[in-house]
Amino acid sequence: MGSTAKGIIERPRTTCAQGGALATLASLPEVIGISHAAEGCSGNLTGSIGTCSGYNGEGYCGGTQTPSSAVREKNVVFGGTDRLRQELKSSQELLEAKLFVVVTGCMTEIIGDDVQAVVDEFEDAATPVIAVNTPSFEGDAYSGYERVLTGIFNKYIPQSEEKDEKLVNIFGLVPNFDPNYRGDLEEIKRLLESLGLKVNTFFTPDQTYQNILDASKASLNIHFSRVWGLDFEKGFEQKHGTPFWTTDLPIGSVQTGAFLRELAQHIEIDEELLESVIKKEEERYYNYFIKTLDLVINAQFFYYAATVTNSNYAIPLAKFLKNELGWKVDDVFVTDLLTKIKAKKLEDAFLQAGTPGELIRETDTKQIAWQLNKRHARNQGQRYFDQHGPLFIVGSSLEKYAAQDIGALTYAVSYPVVNRVITQRGYSGYNGGLNLLADLISVPVSGR
Repeated sequence: MGSTAKGIIERPRTTCAQGGALATLASLPEVIGISHAAEGCSGNLTGSIGTCSGYNGEGYCGGTQTPSSAVREKNVVFGGTDRLRQELKSSQELLEAKLFVVVTGCMTEIIGDDVQAVVDEFEDAATPVIAVNTPSFEGDAYSGYERVLTGIFNKYIPQSEEKDEKLVNIFGLVPNFDPNYRGDLEEIKRLLESLGLKVNTFFTPDQTYQNILDASKASLNIHFSRVWGLDFEKGFEQKHGTPFWTTDLPIGSVQTGAFLRELAQHIEIDEELLESVIKKEEERYYNYFIKTLDLVINAQFFYYAATVTNSNYAIPLAKFLKNELGWKVDDVFVTDLLTKIKAKKLEDAFLQAGTPGELIRETDTKQIAWQLNKRHARNQGQRYFDQHGPLFIVGSSLEKYAAQDIGALTYAVSYPVVNRVITQRGYSGYNGGLNLLADLISVPVSGR
């Protein structure tokens, strides 16, 4: 379950903290991020955020359109607060938003710009402004996501004395760095609404700024991450009195049914309605699933499997491949940069969930390819050879070349995804399980 410790990571599957922060802000409704960083920071992150996420795009005032103080060399000596002040004034005059969020880069953090003091000058501005510190030397994209959530939900939005017993918030999926986040959130929302619940996803097209303000009224936070955002959730509970439930994103019928039944232990749901919804969804699911399974059985599309994903997808994906497709999952690579505490949480969750395969923490793409080659080596003409194949790698676009070297099939579901356009496609829930089934089995038949 260990990882290779090294100072340099070849082709990492993340960005700096500001990248995660800007991706999160660009996905929130009527919220604009303002980069207080070196000239080019936000622009250079555009490819990592908008392209490597299945071409999720930039959005209004995101990517190359992100407002920026564009700090230069002279500001390292004299400070960059004047540039930030000018950018905030321009943004107030020209841009339409309900909230501006200033996020910082390495240079402005190192020179010690007092960003909060500048933001305080705009206390009475037409559009509120808050600041979030996102230096890269304190974390990566996932840290940036958590810091933005903390700044908005735990520090900015007001407390609410009233609670809506049917309202839930969904957190844990990181925009763009979980490339299927929009489709995943929409499917979970669809299922919860069928149970009579109201859902704040925050990042789907149906959401508005009012959903952000109403977050404090929720009776439950559902958190789809075993390692990221847990400190944010604790802070949210402390301020707003909303308990949180940490679980895995369900993929397919088996996991989704279990997820919905366990949800009923955390928020009041009519038991008869719950079982009725599950029965209806399962009947529809297996009607489609069985027809595709005819192809799987007749063509013998059964594989050894290796998954290469972030921690949010690692457990549910491996369980889906084993329990619903019947594949033999050997390797579960997790590519997150994890502290010892976070790694222990992931390992405990992995074992507790009964996840198939061996958990391998590795962030370096070259090392992942080397381990795949070692664990699934090709027959070099030996008379007796125990080959773990045919192999199917379910990972990112970076596994393309490793798959070619060992003669494996591959499909990208995890960041970075650059070989297909995702739009609203997701793999959570019942619809997501069918999507994943179709996408995986389309790989071996695509050459026909």
